[in-house]
Amino acid sequence: MTKEYQKYAKEMMEFIEKSPTAFQAVANLKEVFAGLGFWELKETEKWEMEPGQGYYVTRNDSSLIAFRMPQTDAPKGFHISAAHGDSPTFKVKESPEMAVEGAYVKLNTEQYGGMILSTWLDRPLSVAGRVVVKGKAGIETRLVNIEKDLMVIPNVAIHMNREVNKGMEYNLQTDMLPLYGDCGNGKKGSMLLRRVAKAAGVKQEDILGHDLFLYVRDKGRIFGDSGEFLLSPRLDDLQCVYASAKGFAESTSGSYINVCAVFDNEEVGSGTKQGANSTFLEDTLWRIGEGMKLDRGGYLRLVADSFLISADNAHAVHPNHPEKADPTNKPYLNRGLVIKFHGSQRYCTDAVSAAKMRSICEKAKVPCQTFANRSDMQGGGTLGNVSTSHVSVSSVDIGLPQLAMHSAMETAGVRDTKYAVDAFKAFFGE
Repeated sequence: MTKEYQKYAKEMMEFIEKSPTAFQAVANLKEVFAGLGFWELKETEKWEMEPGQGYYVTRNDSSLIAFRMPQTDAPKGFHISAAHGDSPTFKVKESPEMAVEGAYVKLNTEQYGGMILSTWLDRPLSVAGRVVVKGKAGIETRLVNIEKDLMVIPNVAIHMNREVNKGMEYNLQTDMLPLYGDCGNGKKGSMLLRRVAKAAGVKQEDILGHDLFLYVRDKGRIFGDSGEFLLSPRLDDLQCVYASAKGFAESTSGSYINVCAVFDNEEVGSGTKQGANSTFLEDTLWRIGEGMKLDRGGYLRLVADSFLISADNAHAVHPNHPEKADPTNKPYLNRGLVIKFHGSQRYCTDAVSAAKMRSICEKAKVPCQTFANRSDMQGGGTLGNVSTSHVSVSSVDIGLPQLAMHSAMETAGVRDTKYAVDAFKAFFGE
């Protein structure tokens, strides 16, 4: 495996390590775009566009849309990528600490998204997210990441559950709560909020609210006889976030307004104010047109000649269970970008958008594959159709092939990250 492919894979895993939640992912992207000279916009302020300038806007601290204006005064339309920054995990409930047997403290959590529960057992875990606090100027938001092995969800010993290897149904309220502390340590009050307040640089009593999530502390790594595979948390969908943002950042707008969107809450249906099924993309595109002094007709003409790539990882053929794959649309690791199809339109790809995506890959010299679910198996949805229900543009659903989707640790091919970056560069360079 060449060093060039591994370089992109390592950089992507570093981004994932710094992005334990969607809040940190957006903060890291803001830092990247600000460093490239992009200007931050606020939804509460008036926008005015300048040719050649880059901008970004956020919503809820967990979704971001960056865009770059071309030098031309008459762009043809929008070139849009859409990915999501959230991953399946556990959300910390309000008043989370629970004493057990006068000996332990565990945290009360709830499921966020559809994870493979067993993969979260016996792993070092910590907490990250945001807190809302009383500040000098009113309510303020602070991001927190406790970079410490803080807790674990322990398995029950096989001696106490001899049937565990015959299949186990996990109860979220009894089996999946993490061990956090020792009741005998003499500390009073909330140990977790005390630690979170210290990380946020505030007093515990100043915390008014929190959105805190568990994350696995395991780091991404490259493995395989030739270093051809990678193992990492949150590949779905931070691998596509990294690839689309990097391709966007390293491209120069040609005839189109380039737009890189990263949404929150895809794993729970996208139906939030910051999800792909909100007005965030539509509002942003309309306000770009407004900032260009376009009337409604001028804006709609831009939309009519636009294209959206919805990027969310795809299922590779499993080495132990190839029978789970469709007989003829079977993606493999390290074989390139995946174009996803679904007859009932759970994916937004059609013949025209697939042809467009294939031409982009051909231009970038990137191999591409196809994915479809077995006809007797229901798959998941993604960002494409919910985005286009608000902005009607030609669109394609793609992803990078991976194994163990929604596991605490997922597997992918080392080559595929660079393939995606190259494809996005070709797309955004038009």
